[in-house]
Amino acid sequence: MARYRYETDEHELFRSTLKKFLAKEAIPNYEEWEKKRLVPVEFWRKLGEMGFLCPQVEEKYGGLGLDFSYGVIIGEEMERVGAGLTGVGLHNDIVVPYIEAYGTEEQKEKWLPGCITADFITAVAMTEPGTGSDLANIQTTALKDGDYYIVNGQKTFITNGVNGNLFLVAVKTDPKAQPKHKGVSLLIIEEGTPGFTKGRKLDKVGMHSQDTAELYFEDCRVPVENLIGEEGKGFRYLMEKLQQERLVVAIAAQTAAEDMLELTIDYVKSRKAFGKPIATFQNTQFKIAEMATKIELGKTFLESLIEDHLAGKDVVTKVSMAKYWITETARDISMECMQLHGGYGYMEEYKIARRYRDIPVSSIYAGTNEIMKVIIAKNLGLNDGE
Repeated sequence: MARYRYETDEHELFRSTLKKFLAKEAIPNYEEWEKKRLVPVEFWRKLGEMGFLCPQVEEKYGGLGLDFSYGVIIGEEMERVGAGLTGVGLHNDIVVPYIEAYGTEEQKEKWLPGCITADFITAVAMTEPGTGSDLANIQTTALKDGDYYIVNGQKTFITNGVNGNLFLVAVKTDPKAQPKHKGVSLLIIEEGTPGFTKGRKLDKVGMHSQDTAELYFEDCRVPVENLIGEEGKGFRYLMEKLQQERLVVAIAAQTAAEDMLELTIDYVKSRKAFGKPIATFQNTQFKIAEMATKIELGKTFLESLIEDHLAGKDVVTKVSMAKYWITETARDISMECMQLHGGYGYMEEYKIARRYRDIPVSSIYAGTNEIMKVIIAKNLGLNDGE
């Protein structure tokens, strides 16, 4: 795998160290984690000891002070092991940045060191049983009562919901606000807070080792000092941070596509039919050529996007394009690769079967691909007549 233009020898050393760690600690255990439907917290702690949790956090809180380019490496190498490790990227690059960007000094001192050691494993709770992409219409309320917010509501499809113990929760602090998004705020709710309970671990089609759960809040008393940023600005904060979240999803899908192609090339070279390797058949060669071209295009697009994001540019439109196109391309590639594996592609012992199950959700979470197209169309000026 060729490295990105911006990568240095330090990046290469970081990647090499991580690959060795995963070869020892993750790859031999991954199938067992898939069967148990859970990545053990002990693995998280080892990640923390090695400096692979939240490396972007400032040194004064225990981090390494690195930029997002190192998060890209962690995301890619986790995905190469399996999509069930996606919760690490969620913790590092999606949830913790809210505390870094909008948290008070007291909040940072309280939570960031533990996020680096895995004493705190984070999750973001936006989705509700009746509300997915339409965040302005969430129903979970947080009404102020003295020094506390009283939280009532339910969240679902929460990644890291089982292992997590520090939740960034989108709530309505002003249910009557107009427009509705101005009533949304963000609260940190810790496991063990009275009135907060976890529901069942959800049984998913794929990503089996990634824990996903429901959360319930019933007269849950959350200290006012757990408010992230300002009251009523939660929706704006979410919109600001979704750019990086969608980029993380695109990177994972790109990595999955690269892995599937590598698996399939190895397979078609070794598998024989009619007395010769199926790699020699023109249909196989055309399919491989098509997939390799799409993957190369995706890689080039991502590289420019990552560079722009690192430079602090607004890449919302292009990120939406990447998230939509790369995840759908990866899904198509999973079907082509399974087909080229023949009957063996449908067997659990072949990694392509797991990839086929794992990849479809990437076009659903972090904003569905339909929402990505809405954003692209709007930013192209197609809604100006409304």
